[in-house]
Amino acid sequence: MKALAIARVDLRRLLRWRASLFFLLILPMTIILLLGAAFGSNKARVGFLGGSGGPLASQFVAALRAAPSLELIKYRSISDLQSAVAHGTVDAGIAVPGSYDAVLAQGGRVSVNYFARPDSVAQQLRATVQSAVAGQARVLTVAQLIQRNGRTTFTSALDTASTLARATPAVAVTLTAPAGGPYTTSSSRFSGGASTQLLLFVFLNSLTGASWVIETRRLGIARRVLSTPTTPATLIAGQLLGRLAIALLQALVIVIGTLVLFGVHWGNPLGTAAVILSFSLVATGAAMLLGTLFSTEAQAGSFALLLGLGLAALGGSMAPLEIFPKTALLIAHITPHAWANEAFSKLLKHGGDLVSVLPQVGVLLGFALVAITASVWQLRRAITH
Repeated sequence: MKALAIARVDLRRLLRWRASLFFLLILPMTIILLLGAAFGSNKARVGFLGGSGGPLASQFVAALRAAPSLELIKYRSISDLQSAVAHGTVDAGIAVPGSYDAVLAQGGRVSVNYFARPDSVAQQLRATVQSAVAGQARVLTVAQLIQRNGRTTFTSALDTASTLARATPAVAVTLTAPAGGPYTTSSSRFSGGASTQLLLFVFLNSLTGASWVIETRRLGIARRVLSTPTTPATLIAGQLLGRLAIALLQALVIVIGTLVLFGVHWGNPLGTAAVILSFSLVATGAAMLLGTLFSTEAQAGSFALLLGLGLAALGGSMAPLEIFPKTALLIAHITPHAWANEAFSKLLKHGGDLVSVLPQVGVLLGFALVAITASVWQLRRAITH
């Protein structure tokens, strides 16, 4: 088919462009790497000092380490720990005194120093630390009562209290999704950045391809093609397929690259494929429409960059939709990015499947239908008049 031949020409044109390797692979992978390294961890980083002076101190640190929301980092001196907290290397700091076990064995009170910046998440993390303190304090209180009433050693009383604590029924807390099902998260810290940057670069690189549509008209290539036994519909279909092939290639590069390099799990294959295909159709229509609205490549390139970055920021590809205020969230949904980010959230964070993202896919196909219809009408007018 001639349409496929035209699409192949556009694809070869992209691959022969020396900068394509940078924009298709290197730049997206670099940004995903930086985002994952800086913001990908869902655990708060807490520095600690001490905790090895005896079994009680070790148990206290072990209780903190078992907290699913904390990542403990050991420091060797109080000055290093305080500096790490002050510079934001860790979110908070805990200093366990070396006399922890000895003072508690004598029934005394131990102070655990907690360092935090007033503008950090450490104020919320304090509750987690206090919970670990309270859990150990309950066992110690029972041990001290047994020691006093049973006239035994503190070590023996503590063993008895620990045994009783393990036998005491506990309240189990299970994290679930709002609907009550399991709340699953992707295994890689790079997953959130991978999906948002996929949308950003698929759309942005598609829009920059609008300059090729303009160049085809400006250099008279379209008219020369139409002088052969080629209909306007075939030429338009070929250019649409070329833009779509470029968008899908960018998506494929990011999916395979993040899977191999960063271990990103892309969720349900059918659901992910449906979201990528529908969003790529939106990007294809937008690129074609942009190529018919401007007369020079410079004009289209400048507007493409502004539109691509602006819609990505508004649609949640630069900041999570979860932190958007209610009004901003409503406004965000005028962009295809917001619907696609919402779909990826269902797939990657909630273990969704194709059925769960059908509403978002339907809206994206609506965006694509409008954009492609408008671009085809505009392009037909441009090449036949």
